[in-house]
Amino acid sequence: MDKVRKAVIPAAGLGTRFLPATKAMAKEMLPIVDKPTIQFIVEEARASGIEDILIVTGKAKRPIEDHFDSNLELEMNLKEKGKTDLLKLVEETTGLNLHFIRQSHPLGLGHAVLQAKSFVGNEPFIVMLGDDLMSDEVPLTKQLMDNYEKTHASTIAVMEVPEEDVNKYGIINPGQEVEKNLFNVKNFVEKPDVDKAPSNMAIIGRYLLTPEIFGILENQKPGAGGEIQLTDAIDTLNKTQRVFAKNYKGIRYDVGDKFGFMKTSIEYGLKHPQIKDDIKDLILELSDEIRAEESSKTKK
Repeated sequence: MDKVRKAVIPAAGLGTRFLPATKAMAKEMLPIVDKPTIQFIVEEARASGIEDILIVTGKAKRPIEDHFDSNLELEMNLKEKGKTDLLKLVEETTGLNLHFIRQSHPLGLGHAVLQAKSFVGNEPFIVMLGDDLMSDEVPLTKQLMDNYEKTHASTIAVMEVPEEDVNKYGIINPGQEVEKNLFNVKNFVEKPDVDKAPSNMAIIGRYLLTPEIFGILENQKPGAGGEIQLTDAIDTLNKTQRVFAKNYKGIRYDVGDKFGFMKTSIEYGLKHPQIKDDIKDLILELSDEIRAEESSKTKK
């Protein structure tokens, strides 16, 4: 059985929901407090035992490559000034076995994953989306890898979402629960209408896939939004080999839109050793101001 050694991180999207900030800056480089979102993804992969990572990039994504490259001038400056803590933070982003490839035309997630065919070869691999940051005792990527050791099959991470939000996600039609929180899947549906969704179990940003997915993606017709949808290809794969769904019970931070990004920044800020007390004080201060404002409106 092949070991899961490789991960693919699609990062070629235009980031239109964060304009104008993303006009000339990669969305994946927007920081949660003091760390770019893509670094959280790379750290999860490394903590899970992934050995090689391919980042699929596009226009305005060069800062991603620069972030994970060495900066000798900066490192020397920090070393000379005795700023060892900062030096350690900088060095954490280097020495990784990272690879980069361009997706010239943003034709959908399925097309982005297809760019990794030569990199992956004939091995199972992980796809990690940068819009979802996961927090659990065992990294979600590692959970999927552990499942693969038992099932030797593709496994997709899912999570229950409010029913009114199912049209924002790929949704599974779950079959039998083969073990706790691991389901067979009858079929997959990309962004179904709320009244037609087979469940409220949504695909979140972690996939463990077998290499047969590439042959399907090469012949995949455009689906929702006129794009080549990875969910559609997985549904086709499920007709010829088993695909499981892992019901994730950890914490998921959605940084794919403005509110989710701000919420995540605040929650991470409340845990950050340097600013957590200041953040708490600010929240209490703002809460008092909001209550006073609402009270004033009620009296009027």
